[in-house]
Amino acid sequence: MMFKKVLVLTGGFSAEREVSLSSGNDIVCALQKKGYEVLAHDLTDVWKFIDVLKNEKPDVVFNGLYGNWGEDGEIQGLLDLLQIPYTHSGLKTSALGMDKSLTKMVAQECGIRIAPSQKMTVRDFIEKGTNIPFPFVVKPVCDGSSVGVFIVENSEDLKKVNYNDLDREILVEKFISGQELTVMCLEGKAYVVTELRASENFYDYKAKYTNGITQHILPAEIPSSVADECKTYAEKLHRALGCNTVSRIDLRYNPKDGVVLLEINTNPGMTSLSLVPEQAKYAGISYEDLCAKLVENAKCRKFN
Repeated sequence: MMFKKVLVLTGGFSAEREVSLSSGNDIVCALQKKGYEVLAHDLTDVWKFIDVLKNEKPDVVFNGLYGNWGEDGEIQGLLDLLQIPYTHSGLKTSALGMDKSLTKMVAQECGIRIAPSQKMTVRDFIEKGTNIPFPFVVKPVCDGSSVGVFIVENSEDLKKVNYNDLDREILVEKFISGQELTVMCLEGKAYVVTELRASENFYDYKAKYTNGITQHILPAEIPSSVADECKTYAEKLHRALGCNTVSRIDLRYNPKDGVVLLEINTNPGMTSLSLVPEQAKYAGISYEDLCAKLVENAKCRKFN
């Protein structure tokens, strides 16, 4: 055991705060079972967080934050400056992974199939529209857990698209029909593909975190060649972005369009409903061992 004292960072300022708090409890219990000295901190004030770090002097921070400020490079940059090792990916990787537009550019360079899309502000979308034909998806360039995602099938659906900030950057993307798939990449290796069958229209925030709404088909009922392509995509993008320990990609598949990347999550959810622990278990890795693996692979950007 390289690290002994772990501070689990939960809560935070994003729309995914409640999910972060929930997963934090599970992470704390798992790490305690593995013999670590563990304390949890709900991030509501940065200065209080810094005081806790100074007083408790943890060996490592387990980043259990999701969404903006947690997985977009912000908290990673702070911990880099403080020279405290942390789990999951670093600043650059986190920032790239959270930005769906930049992720698509990197993916395309790797030969990964992506959906046609257009980046613009909400204001431009309202005033000028888009050249992406119906049906299309509108989503924030930087956000997680399908927060603020709208599926637009016709002109009437345009009325549903609503954001408070007109200067917010959004991505208008061709809607890819078919099976919703996801793949974990752990330490550079993808093990299995899960199909997500949501009882609602799509795998949104509610479907992700409400028990019983979404059926997880593990392994996915897809041709083996398609499964291999999904796993190859996961390993390629994990490597290209420089992810640390674990990442998860979301995809769509249909025979006409093939396997199409939707996005990557460099700090995937760790609740009891989450996909990464489920796929890790399929690969023979317990939840406790997964959490310990993240801790032991923790690092920060060192001063040269």
